[in-house]
Amino acid sequence: MKIAVLAPIAWRTPPRHYGPWEQMASNLTEGLAAAGIDVTLFATRDSITSGKLNTVIPKGYEEDREADAKVLECLHISNLMEQANQFDLIHNHYDFLPLTYSALIRTPVITTIHGFSSEKIIPVYQKYNASGYYVSISNSDRHPSLNYLSTVYNGLRTEEFDPGTGQGDYLLFFGRIHPDKGTAEAIQIALKAKRRLIIAGIVQDVNYFKEKVEPYLNDEITFIGAAGPEKRNQLLGGAIALLHPINFEEPFGLSVAEAMLCETPVIAFDRGAMRELIKDHETGFLVKNADEAVAAVEAINTIDRPGCRVWAMRNFSQKKMAEDYISLYHRILN
Repeated sequence: MKIAVLAPIAWRTPPRHYGPWEQMASNLTEGLAAAGIDVTLFATRDSITSGKLNTVIPKGYEEDREADAKVLECLHISNLMEQANQFDLIHNHYDFLPLTYSALIRTPVITTIHGFSSEKIIPVYQKYNASGYYVSISNSDRHPSLNYLSTVYNGLRTEEFDPGTGQGDYLLFFGRIHPDKGTAEAIQIALKAKRRLIIAGIVQDVNYFKEKVEPYLNDEITFIGAAGPEKRNQLLGGAIALLHPINFEEPFGLSVAEAMLCETPVIAFDRGAMRELIKDHETGFLVKNADEAVAAVEAINTIDRPGCRVWAMRNFSQKKMAEDYISLYHRILN
C-alpha cells in the first residue's frame, strides 16, 4: 500500500512552533512509516520525515512573506495530483482545494477535515460528497450536509511529553493570541483567582493583543511568545492547570491533549470538542463562564494528575491515530 500525505504549506512539516495541521500531517506520516507503510509526504522542502519527501516548495508562505500563498498552493497541490497514479491512496490534510482535482484522477482521496473556516467553503465539500471520503477530527465538528467515513482524533507523539508536577504554581494559557482562543478571558480568570498566569503563543491578532492583553501584563501576568517543544513541556508540566476559555466551537484543541499528556488538568469553556477531550471532574473541568472557571481553579487539587496522562495516552496517541487511519485505508481500497 502506497500512501501520499498532502500537508499544508503555511509552515514546515512538522512546524517549528505553530502549525496544527502541519503537525498532524507529520504525526500521521511518521506513524504510518513506523507501521511499515510506504508513505510519501508532500510538504515544504525544509520538512522532516522518516518517509519519503516530495516537494516543489522551498519553505512555508508564513515563513517567507515575500511568497504568494495562492501560487505556492497551486504548485504544491498540482505536483501531487500529476503523480497521483503512483499511489494507492491520497490523504489530504489541505482543506477543500485538493478536492477540485479529485474527479480528474483515479486514485481515491481521503480528506481529514480540520474544521471549517467559513460556511462559504461547504459547497466544495458537498460537490464531492458522494465520491470523496471525509473524516472528522471530533464528533462535534461535523457538518449536517456531509457524509463522513469516520471520526479519528488527532494523535500526538506521546513520548515527547513528560509528566509534570504543577509545582510552578501558575496557570497557563497556551495558544494563539486571538479572541477565539479567549486570552482575555484567561487573564480575567487568573485575576479573579489571584493566581499567576503565563501566556504563551503567537500573536495572531495584533489589535486584540494591544487592547485586551498588553495592558494587563506585569510580574503576575506574563507573555513569553511562542514556545517550542522543549519549552512547551516545561510550561505545561509546571502549570497547576491549563486555561482554555474558548469563544468558538473548536474542532479539537491540541493544547488540551498536550496538557493532559503532561499530567496537567484543563479548565475549558464547554464548547466544541471539549466534551470529547476532557473527562469532566476527572481530567479537568468543563465550565460555562469565568466565574465557574475560578471555582474550578480552587478545586483543581481534586484532579488526579497521573489520570490525565492515562486518558490522553489511551485516546490521543500517534499510534492510535495511525492505526485508525490504516483501518480506513483498507476499507476504502477493499
